[in-house]
Amino acid sequence: MKRIKSLWLVLTLIALLIIAGCNKPATNTPAPEAGAEVKTMNIGYTGPLSGGAALFGKEVTEGLDMAVDEINAKGLMVNGEKYKINLVKLDDQYMPDKAATNARRLKSEYNAPVVFVPHSGGAFALQQFNETDGFLIMAYTSEPKVAQAGNKLTVQMTSPYNLYQEIYSKLVMDKYGKKLALLPTTSQYGKDWTSAMVPAWEKLGGTIVADTPVDYNKEADFNTYVSKALAANPDVLFVGGPSQPTALVVKQARQLGFKGGFVIMDQAKVEQMAAIVPMTDLEGSVGVTPVFQYPSEGALPFVERFKAKYNGKMPAWEASKNYDHMMLLARGIEKAGNVSDPVKIFEGMKAVTPIKDASVTTPIPGIAAGGGSMTPGVGIMIENGKYGKPFIIPNPADTTGYNDEMMKRQETQN
Repeated sequence: MKRIKSLWLVLTLIALLIIAGCNKPATNTPAPEAGAEVKTMNIGYTGPLSGGAALFGKEVTEGLDMAVDEINAKGLMVNGEKYKINLVKLDDQYMPDKAATNARRLKSEYNAPVVFVPHSGGAFALQQFNETDGFLIMAYTSEPKVAQAGNKLTVQMTSPYNLYQEIYSKLVMDKYGKKLALLPTTSQYGKDWTSAMVPAWEKLGGTIVADTPVDYNKEADFNTYVSKALAANPDVLFVGGPSQPTALVVKQARQLGFKGGFVIMDQAKVEQMAAIVPMTDLEGSVGVTPVFQYPSEGALPFVERFKAKYNGKMPAWEASKNYDHMMLLARGIEKAGNVSDPVKIFEGMKAVTPIKDASVTTPIPGIAAGGGSMTPGVGIMIENGKYGKPFIIPNPADTTGYNDEMMKRQETQN
């Protein structure tokens, strides 16, 4: 009798185990064993953490840190093993030579297959050796030459700045006049932007009446430079560098009686400038649309999560673009099933696009030739003391039809 009861108990347990196995959800990747070790992969960052551009670097790394925290809370699943990301940050003080030194160190000491760099000078420096050293560049810069370099291991995170000049110029020229004074920052980025701005303005029938570049990272009083530009009696000022000094240039122009409009280089963010000077000073300014104004499903949810994490701080594109592309990178790593080979990781990133859901701030239609962005440009003009409607600027690199979709949506909203 006892044998029968024991046999019945064994059969019952076997049946229960079979039922439990049948109810287990199917997965493409085998789940790690309970209590399995979480492995670590290093991702590199070289950018300004000190010096005049430290605030810019902080905004970039806040976006990266937020993405890493969210990724690690869930864990990366790579061939059945769970990984977390360790973001190794090295300070290059916005200097290309230091960026190159840092990148070599990130590869040799930390075995980082991917390095984020938030400036064009650093991206160009890294492109000289990243293919041979074996790491993928994640470049936060709108310099179009980065994607035109022919480097096979570069991703450009944002749409190129040469989308903006003609559209921006037409808006302010129609409203204020055809005489333009140049007051850009003296960085290489400022020079490149200016070299695209001048022919775009002249193509529309405008004239350049003054050229007064200034180092936005070193000067604190712009009165001399602004006075020189205004002496030429311009209708519009072209300004731009980091947001804070750009706001001071605008403020001093208004204090000196300037009544015209502004074309603002995409490095400066109008919403950050509006925290320093009143919206009335920014009247007639055209620049990049603030993140919270961007017409996508993911923009406002990202803004709210960012504000909750960083004590109410409003994110700019430095944070959101780096957040989005760290998320893209994580998906690419999982898709590739590889944590060390930059070529396979890059292919994995391409394979998971398009990403159009609310998990990213702005949709990522795909990765264009040379690693370029397919995302459209977007601008906004400040009129009557408030933000106007955002407008979409198509990106010719898009091959997915997303830009056309956004343009149709804009026409419907208008």
